Amino acid sequence: MNEQNKNKPSHEESLKTNQGETSSQPSSWNRLFSKRWVFPAVYTAAAAIILTLVWVYQDAGHKPLSTDTAAVVTKDVGASGDTTADAGKDPNALEVTASAESLAWPVANPSDVDVVKPYYDENGTEENHIEAMVQNGDTFTPNTGIDLAREDNKTFDVKSAISGEVTRVEDVPTLGTVVEVTQGNLKTVYQSLGEAKVKQGDQVKQGDTLAAAGRNEIEKNLGNHLHFEVYQDGKVVNPSDLLPQK
Repeated sequence: MNEQNKNKPSHEESLKTNQGETSSQPSSWNRLFSKRWVFPAVYTAAAAIILTLVWVYQDAGHKPLSTDTAAVVTKDVGASGDTTADAGKDPNALEVTASAESLAWPVANPSDVDVVKPYYDENGTEENHIEAMVQNGDTFTPNTGIDLAREDNKTFDVKSAISGEVTRVEDVPTLGTVVEVTQGNLKTVYQSLGEAKVKQGDQVKQGDTLAAAGRNEIEKNLGNHLHFEVYQDGKVVNPSDLLPQK
């Protein structure tokens, strides 16, 4: 009994041993935060992260627009017609105003002429199909333009219906003198003319005289007249649909 008591550790010694083991095994977080350099390092890293985020945000806000970005600028126009953007305008810059030119009658006074043969409209009436056929011997072909003539059969000046370049001047035995004036995708053709007053390559303005109305072999029954055609994007169209009302 005495020997067992001798070998059995006392209660006080057991407490010391347990306390010693506990104190000798501190947690890893306690060991980490017990070091003096930990907190300054954490603060420094956090500050670096915040500064990096601020720099990235500011840099993204100041990046220039790419060439693919479309910018829409709205100008406030005052009563005088001045815009707020005029202040920084280069005085040497040219201001371009886009304006579409409407087709004009190819004569000086539209009331002096009549449409003696209309354009052949595929969707037109039977009357139109009969009136718009051009007879050449035993051959009948649809009229691809309109024919203008005076009631007294006198000749008249033929004017350019548009501004543009003279792209063709040619004498054709069956058609008379032919003149073409082109402006972009719009082409006007003038046939049954007398002597042309322009040459290929000339620049003409709307209303300039191209020639005088004359005769041609195909439509000789019409006397002195102008055969007038209009093409848009290479396709023939009805000039009467584009000409202003008399």
